[in-house]
Amino acid sequence: MAVPGPTTQRYTERLAGNLLRLARAQHGWSQRQFADAAGVPVSTVARIESGARQPSLVTVSRLLAAADLELRARLEPYDDHDDVLDARLSALTPEEHVQHAVAFEQTSQVLAEARRAAAASR
Repeated sequence: MAVPGPTTQRYTERLAGNLLRLARAQHGWSQRQFADAAGVPVSTVARIESGARQPSLVTVSRLLAAADLELRARLEPYDDHDDVLDARLSALTPEEHVQHAVAFEQTSQVLAEARRAAAASR
């Protein structure tokens, strides 16, 4: 029996928020525009996207419908690739952890700058 590791658990916990962000991105909507279209307070969208709220599937489906999208799911065999990566990460020395964190932060900054540049060119 598979037991999801920490990375898989984080992905699962962030799924609803990531789906809403994708829906907003497809429409070029702000959180406020999305909330208005869905008929919910903007704080609801913000809390879901930040992970502070874990909505039901019914709520996620209703929010996505406001963006003319629907949630479809399928069951697949468990893929342990994240668990393998978690095991590798846990085997790193403290210095290697720091190097990994620095490289991750640098990559995140580059991606954030690229998103800002793309948004500014629209």
